[in-house]
Amino acid sequence: MSRGQHVIAGSLAGLLGAAGALHLVRPAVFEGLIPRGLGSPRAWVYGSGVAELACAVAVAVPATRRVGGLASAALFVAVFPGNVKMALDSHPGYRSWARNPAIAWARLPLQVPLVAWASKVARDAGGREG
Repeated sequence: MSRGQHVIAGSLAGLLGAAGALHLVRPAVFEGLIPRGLGSPRAWVYGSGVAELACAVAVAVPATRRVGGLASAALFVAVFPGNVKMALDSHPGYRSWARNPAIAWARLPLQVPLVAWASKVARDAGGREG
């Protein structure tokens, strides 16, 4: 892999690591994204945070980067319904920045480049060891 490809992968790992940490440190911000029918929102938020941290580590390590990129792309797709729910539930004056309509709706199209980014990391890593 080229230096640029390592930087792209490292940046994705950093983003995933920060998001995962935020899920664990500030779970209340994300609990409203979880439909009531799925049970404990806190458990789902913690689970997704751990999944993001696991993807971050997998992307950061060259030997597991391809699998990490694929898992990250799948994770970005899997959380999309929660982002849609957050946008639908958003309204002006909501106390959480994440529920501000401008932010909540702007996040939706951002999932596309995130999936593309993770897929590129997986492609760049190929089947080769780091």
